[in-house]
Amino acid sequence: MHLKNLSLLNYKNLKSAEFEFDEKINCLVGNNGVGKTNVLDSIYHLSFGKSYFNPITSQNINHDSDFFVVEGEFIKNGKSEKILSSAKKGQKKVIKRNNKVYEKLSDHIGFIPTVIISPSDRDLIIEGSETRRKFIDGVISQSDPVYLNKLLQYTKLVSQRNSLLKYFAANNTFERDTLEVYNLQMSSLGQELFEKRKEFLKDFIPIFNKRYSDITNDKEVVDINYKSQLFGSSLSNLLEENLQKDMALQYTSVGTHKDDLSFEIEGHPIKKFGSQGQQKSFLIALKLAQFDFIKKISKVNPILLLDDIFDKLDEHRVSHIVSLVATDQLGQIFLSDTHADRTEKVVKSSNQSYKIFKL
Repeated sequence: MHLKNLSLLNYKNLKSAEFEFDEKINCLVGNNGVGKTNVLDSIYHLSFGKSYFNPITSQNINHDSDFFVVEGEFIKNGKSEKILSSAKKGQKKVIKRNNKVYEKLSDHIGFIPTVIISPSDRDLIIEGSETRRKFIDGVISQSDPVYLNKLLQYTKLVSQRNSLLKYFAANNTFERDTLEVYNLQMSSLGQELFEKRKEFLKDFIPIFNKRYSDITNDKEVVDINYKSQLFGSSLSNLLEENLQKDMALQYTSVGTHKDDLSFEIEGHPIKKFGSQGQQKSFLIALKLAQFDFIKKISKVNPILLLDDIFDKLDEHRVSHIVSLVATDQLGQIFLSDTHADRTEKVVKSSNQSYKIFKL
């Protein structure tokens, strides 16, 4: 699978732009602020129906306009697939595939498998549990629409249960039967999400360990540990045991929406004990493992977006990643950099076809 061409209108700082891409390697070079990352983000937008960096749709519209249009033609399994994403201020965002509007955005997720590696990925290490849950849910959802729909249902139930708890507090009342309706549905869906995450990590962690070992030449041992309240008890029991606490807090304090991943190096949290270089290698391995997992499930090479990759890795390691295109381990790559000479030197060494776009 590859992206053949891309057309942008009023997307962030790009008023109008068109690209014809190479099937293998595409380099976007230029000074900071010219829009390299925004081009990569527009490709991500076509895959996920939202920006990687700013999911608030209206904020992706150029300041001087009231709408944006992003359109791309992908070749998947030998067939042309035209994807369009557009938004107008004050109106609902539209995603089309071959001129047909999606009724639900979730129906599009996973159709154009894409993985992005960006300096902002450091949030996975330094931010709270929600960022890591989004990562694991995003990887699973790209290959499992059933999981995605159950996750959306569960998230909605948590929100509704929280509203009910606030209503109880505001009106000094309590309706156990109504609360039980939410508890039952949440317990069932939460258990399914928990089991699926466990099953996923069992497959994913060995892939991740292999990637980290390749990047660092077996320098140290890393691991990912799944943290969930459901390891100790069923969700139905947890909801009952924490009822008084939830009533006081006016929100649901237990469940799979509190799950987390612990990233470790030599048995210690990488956030505290990993050097900057080790953290960068950990994140690259995490994203390449995501690539491997999605490729295994979808049977196609996802598109790989490398944003400001030299900020993360030295030239030798970037060359190693780009060389994977030649062995067909990777498919189409897009990378951004501020130095055209450095970029060209790296891509030339891969002996693959490439295009360089100077922005």
